Amino acid sequence: MRKLFVLFALLLLVLPVLAQDTDEMELPEAQTFAFGDIDINYYETEGEGMDIFFVHGNSMSGRSFANQMAMLGDEYHIVAIDLPGHGMSSAVAEDMATEVYNLPGYAEAVVALAEELDMTEGVFVGSSLGGHIVLEASDELPNAAGFMIYGTPPIAFPLAEDAFLASPGMGYVFTPELTDEDLDIWIAEVFSPDYEDYPEFMKEDMALTDGMARGSLGLSIAPEGYQDEVEIVANLETPLAILHGENELLVNLEYIESLEYSSLWMDEVQVLEDTGHYIHWETPELFNEVLLAFIDDVTMMDDDS
Repeated sequence: MRKLFVLFALLLLVLPVLAQDTDEMELPEAQTFAFGDIDINYYETEGEGMDIFFVHGNSMSGRSFANQMAMLGDEYHIVAIDLPGHGMSSAVAEDMATEVYNLPGYAEAVVALAEELDMTEGVFVGSSLGGHIVLEASDELPNAAGFMIYGTPPIAFPLAEDAFLASPGMGYVFTPELTDEDLDIWIAEVFSPDYEDYPEFMKEDMALTDGMARGSLGLSIAPEGYQDEVEIVANLETPLAILHGENELLVNLEYIESLEYSSLWMDEVQVLEDTGHYIHWETPELFNEVLLAFIDDVTMMDDDS
């Protein structure tokens, strides 16, 4: 039986942090960081606990982690980045698109901001595309306390045919120009089939995203376009938590579970009930419980070393 939660005693430690009113959530004031010729937007909370760095999915933004910042930000130092060409971050010039809008380019932006904010020893959390970016950046973050990914099947090249599930939404991830109908189809697939409370800003984020970001990312799925993530997770020494929504419509659990891992948290993929691809938004309390349990474990590991 999969471990959906850690020991009850650990949950008792985190419940007081989770008991906040999510109806009054407000994002921290947006801040900017100069990354080459572009400005990177990010949100930062004032908590003084463990550093937590969030990396969003394809065509999303840092504000998709509003629940985490509102619920955990007073206790933990949280940063949620807008990747280049996403959210309020600058788009790049057309002649730079293929150099920045890919896994190595995004990873470079994440590492640069983490270094600027002295967060390289924190926990890095990646949702969907953000998980691939976290794996790409892992060798540049040797002192990170831990990595957490979800909606992210570790990939090599060529892509394994069974890494992703067949779905209409997968057809849009590399498509530069999307219609309003395309956006509706895609956003529906990042939640459970019966989920209806779609946050309007996520569709806005999709529309805001530089179309070249999706197109160039697709072009980068090529030999030497990114690191072999299957090899990374097989040899990674830093603790790695992998979550998976029970109602996931885009990613194949069987594929993820078939891979070899050297540092997989609790020795198995954590399957979370009643949630889809964007666990952190659909079931934020559950997601936060598991995140804080992971943080508690990696903190204890660090104390014992």
